[in-house]
Amino acid sequence: MNPTTIELIGAILFAIAVIHTFSTKYFERLAHSQPNHSGLWHLLGEVEAVFGFWAMVLVVFMFFIIGQTSAIEYVDTRNYTEPLFVFAIMVIAASKPILVLAGRIVRVVASVIPIDRQVAYFFTTLSIVPLLGSFITEPAAMTLAAFLLRDRFYTQGISNKLMYGTLGVLFVNISIGGTLTPFAAPPVLMVAAKWGFDMQYMLTMFGWKAAIAVFVNATVLTFLFAKELTAMKKPAENGPKEDMPVWVIATHLLFLVGVVVFAHHAAMFMGLFLFFLGYTTAYSRYQDKLILKEGLMVAFFLAGLVVLGGMQAWWLQDTLKGMSPTALYYGATALTAITDNAALTYLGSLVEGVDDQFKYALVAGAVTGGGLTVIANAPNPAGFAILQKYFNDGSINAGKLFLAALGPTLVAVVAFQFL
Repeated sequence: MNPTTIELIGAILFAIAVIHTFSTKYFERLAHSQPNHSGLWHLLGEVEAVFGFWAMVLVVFMFFIIGQTSAIEYVDTRNYTEPLFVFAIMVIAASKPILVLAGRIVRVVASVIPIDRQVAYFFTTLSIVPLLGSFITEPAAMTLAAFLLRDRFYTQGISNKLMYGTLGVLFVNISIGGTLTPFAAPPVLMVAAKWGFDMQYMLTMFGWKAAIAVFVNATVLTFLFAKELTAMKKPAENGPKEDMPVWVIATHLLFLVGVVVFAHHAAMFMGLFLFFLGYTTAYSRYQDKLILKEGLMVAFFLAGLVVLGGMQAWWLQDTLKGMSPTALYYGATALTAITDNAALTYLGSLVEGVDDQFKYALVAGAVTGGGLTVIANAPNPAGFAILQKYFNDGSINAGKLFLAALGPTLVAVVAFQFL
């Protein structure tokens, strides 16, 4: 297929956006060296802003090359339901009552495991919470797990090996742990509607395999560092109890379920979300600050991906169609490390006439590699931001993170390819 001029520009801008995701630290340094424009450099230093920014550049090119009418028509005809859904579900799922409930679940599960309480808490946080991500969404699960790990372990000055090992398992388990449902993991969400990935399909084709890998990863890491975990100081069991009425938690759950039920109808779930904002304002004493900024940034990223991705079909058609399912799986796993896995599955969904093996290989590969780098999975930057200051020099080494996540990633490979 011969590309048009704007399609070529779209492909170039997409490549630049991928490179940009690895260059965000450069813009952060510019923010400190050029304070007059620090706001712009900080924006360009946000991983979630990358695709949205370059999508805007693409639209500007379109205005000059194909005209205002065609450019506006192109933007108007993109489907933004998924970005809007991610925004709404992320904010609701990360609200205080939902997180309180999830924290209570973790404590109850840990209390019935017949091992040292500190070890049980660690294991439960790295296993149950990522699987909860299939229901409260991966970004919410990442936020919850990172806070639990921070308050219970990272603040105690744990070893560098344990910090990296924990982060590697957390990133991988969150990426694969959201595949029990079709709405929680961004790479699944981007293709679920088009490819008909419903709850039954996800559980039978992905969910049980992911659960096995999650428990194996958490078990191996817990066993390797059990001695260090046991020797740690045992904190007071979560301090004073949260004063959170059952009816408040139940109300939040109803909003959460309502948004999920109407996941493919933006007017419905956004109406519920606006109602939710009014409710939280009326009962503000039971709330913490809503993560509106974080949710909007993730939505901005996904919307930018939709705009840029629409220009990539011309080269994807022949490239992906010619790959065997096995080659596609391993290729997707590798590509995910250098670009967000939601970007990968969305681009793959643009290829027409693919079979079920293609669909499975692409999505399985995308979630398998979602823990290898900070940019590989949309929720990773949240965990990164919460935990990075506890590492040496307040930063996370990309190479060490890759090595820490490599073992858990290989476990996921075995689960998705050989079970």
